[in-house]
Amino acid sequence: MSTTHRGRGAGDNPPNRFIPLYREKLDTWCEEDDPAPHTLFFRDQSRTLLSSNDSPDIPFTFSLNPYRGCEHGCIYCYARPTHEWLGLSAGLDFESRIFVKEDAPELLRRELASKKWQPQNVSIGAVTDPYQPVERRLQLTRRCLEVFAEFRNPVGIVTKNALVTRDIDILKELAAVDAAAVYISITTLDADLARVMEPRASAPAARIRAIEELAAAGIPVGVMTAPVIPGLTDHEIPAILEAAAGAGAMTAGYVVLRLPFGVKELFTDWLEAHFPSKKEKVLGRLRETRDGKLNDANFGSRMTGQGEWAEVFGDMFRLHRRRLGMQERGPKLSTAAFTNGRPKQMSLFE
Repeated sequence: MSTTHRGRGAGDNPPNRFIPLYREKLDTWCEEDDPAPHTLFFRDQSRTLLSSNDSPDIPFTFSLNPYRGCEHGCIYCYARPTHEWLGLSAGLDFESRIFVKEDAPELLRRELASKKWQPQNVSIGAVTDPYQPVERRLQLTRRCLEVFAEFRNPVGIVTKNALVTRDIDILKELAAVDAAAVYISITTLDADLARVMEPRASAPAARIRAIEELAAAGIPVGVMTAPVIPGLTDHEIPAILEAAAGAGAMTAGYVVLRLPFGVKELFTDWLEAHFPSKKEKVLGRLRETRDGKLNDANFGSRMTGQGEWAEVFGDMFRLHRRRLGMQERGPKLSTAAFTNGRPKQMSLFE
């Protein structure tokens, strides 16, 4: 049964792959019996903040995420299965049970001040969005940026929320020493599609305005068309790139839709609920890019897909990026201004 909840991306809480016990809807179930859940927030007790990876197709080693779970509710989010590690569902739980790392700024300061820390770029928002709605009140991301500015450690941000412009003052300070870049994620310019696909993220027009404001402030900004959904949003890419370039985006990248674990079923049910006439086309095209499956976790192909569609799309994307004068890669951030806050040891002869 396909279900929709106003303001939510997922229609249900599918079973956790680690925990076989779950609630099954009865034949007598009706939507009024199970309204969309309110968002609840929980303290995250993590004692470290920076996470590392050695994936060959990810251009950074360290990242941080002030929140676990994301209220934006993007139905396609590849991070949804991470909630299963907490004993929750990748469905509605992921977007309505948010874990907050209240100590994030203090943990970050401690890690950057460590003698073990080698100054390098840190990505914010690699898993969940650092500017989801609760950030307006808690300001954890802003307070983390203040720590990055204190140490002058370079940072890159990925978000689909225009709230990032609130922090232009700190980002300008970092950009002045080549230590900041922002990437705005835009999947569609169609406000109606965005409303059901990314229900609590900023509207597409607001994201374009955010690019314009960041660029006007002298902050390097790019656009990420991620994910590209074959058969649903791929035809919009030229228009998205043109709108972003016109607003001041200097670079552009893309990632083809990824559907790990239970996200496959969530996305399939979402198509059935909102775009039943396009369902088979989208899933069929996706299988063409994923070697006959709905997901491909292999390095080298998981981000771009493979096959004829992937090649044609990649060529088209690069063609329009060049036409618009956008760079293939974002700016190389610098660690030259890094300071750990401790006075340098004086020479014996000073």
